[in-house]
Amino acid sequence: MTQETLKPQEKKALIELLYQLADDDFLLSFRGSEWLGLAPHIEEDVAFSSISQDMMGHANLYYNLLEDLGEGEADRIAHLRTPDQFRNAIILEEVNGPGTYLKEPDYDWAFTVVRNYFYAVHKHIRLDSLRHSSYEPLAEAARKIMTEQYYHLMHWEIWFKQLMTSTDEATLRMTAAIQKVWKDFGGVLTLGPYYEEIVKANFIDDENVMKKRWNNKIEAVLKEVGASYPGEPRMERGNGRNGVHTEDLKQATATLSEVYATNPATGW
Repeated sequence: MTQETLKPQEKKALIELLYQLADDDFLLSFRGSEWLGLAPHIEEDVAFSSISQDMMGHANLYYNLLEDLGEGEADRIAHLRTPDQFRNAIILEEVNGPGTYLKEPDYDWAFTVVRNYFYAVHKHIRLDSLRHSSYEPLAEAARKIMTEQYYHLMHWEIWFKQLMTSTDEATLRMTAAIQKVWKDFGGVLTLGPYYEEIVKANFIDDENVMKKRWNNKIEAVLKEVGASYPGEPRMERGNGRNGVHTEDLKQATATLSEVYATNPATGW
């Protein structure tokens, strides 16, 4: 399937899916960038910065696909939409912890590891499905991204397993972070209001199929590190796929768009 062969309803569903994919990576890469200079050690500072940069590049690929579909320039899509127009999952916009990057940041590394690991697992599953998408430009983008995602997943899985089997304090912090992330991670696992149209067009696998794959992987890893499975992931603060968001997104988009809004000629 190409842009020229898309039916109107298929195009609408595809655009919705692309916004989800782009906004998820865009917001989490931004939260990752806020760890620059604050990561636990210098090697992680370099590695995490590289991962965040890769994810921003992945978002860019999706935004460019949206530009090709007539949604406007990629830079404007990324920086000039209002928060209610974003389709990222709420858990991915959440701040890293109290304080700000420039003033007394008191960030939670356990929360960051858990959120990024759980997301990396789902992103890998999602990309594996997208590699076979009926929309060829999306399938091609997914194949490119997968070459980097393999290393991102490995990175966060090592951190997750090591901290869960480390000191008593580390285990307690990680367990608390799992409970915190679990309350809203269900939002990552959904395809939103255009779910049926997205699946019917074979743009991606059924969300229930991908959710089962994610649940099976996470349940196995939790068992491996001696932790219990918390049950069905929830969406306690709402579904970001429907445009429901928190004040954290407003702060993030304001920061991300500051330069571009001042001078739209500046590339992001």
